Amino acid sequence: MTDIRHHTVIANGIRQHYLEAGTGPTVVLLHGFPETSFAWRFQIPVLAEKYHVIAPDLRGYGETDKPAAGYDKRNMALDVLELLKSRNIGKIALVGHDRGARVATRFAKDHPHIVDRLVVMDNVPTRLVARNMNAQTARAYWFFFFHLVPELPETLIAGKEDLWLRHFFSDWCYNPHTISGADFDTYVQAYRSPGAVRGAMSDYRANREDVAQDQIDADVKIKCPVLSLWGADFEAVGKMFDMPEVWREMAHNVRAEAIEQCGHLPHEEQPERVNGLLLEFLEGWAGH
Repeated sequence: MTDIRHHTVIANGIRQHYLEAGTGPTVVLLHGFPETSFAWRFQIPVLAEKYHVIAPDLRGYGETDKPAAGYDKRNMALDVLELLKSRNIGKIALVGHDRGARVATRFAKDHPHIVDRLVVMDNVPTRLVARNMNAQTARAYWFFFFHLVPELPETLIAGKEDLWLRHFFSDWCYNPHTISGADFDTYVQAYRSPGAVRGAMSDYRANREDVAQDQIDADVKIKCPVLSLWGADFEAVGKMFDMPEVWREMAHNVRAEAIEQCGHLPHEEQPERVNGLLLEFLEGWAGH
């Protein structure tokens, strides 16, 4: 049985919580919304057989601090960089889902010398979502706008975190019962912690800064190999965007794979398929 260890470290001015397992070349896993590092429970044991795995709770999520500011993706990428520095970790393979993929993409652009290969799961970059915004996109991305309203989401969600999360997990998964029982309860407990909903909202409220950062280096393509995975049955990503074309605009070397019978959470909905693709893509990653 894989020994998954919990750690905390002060890095980039906040207390960060992360999971760690295995030895060897480092693979960093960055979760999305509405999840925490718990999202990687199916990947960590498998990857840890060959790699040193680190899975942090991002700023504002899980057991990591939830400060009032600092949620632009450049600074959230700096959170990850400073965590790695605290452990004297140099080069990494980087895997991000959803919001974590946004952090990972910014990390790969800002610190290209550190990222050997990049995996992005079910994510359309923020700049491209904004560029393609129309009535259809706005309906699919309604929560982007709802989360931007100051204080209102926190007020409406308070005491109803289970109903709020149930909507996303049911609506976003091909099988609406994928995340249930103790797993669902784990997420509910995380979002009932003080500041947790506000932290997630703050991540979205950095949208304007994120787009501005992305516009500045829009013509700079990611140099390392990129694997883009997405759920074939999720309306807001795979059905709405040409994902191979999206990521060819972002990077020089792209492999694109749709996951069948899968919505927005490939790592939780189809973990065996995702694990196989990750191991194949990471093959040969030696840590330098």
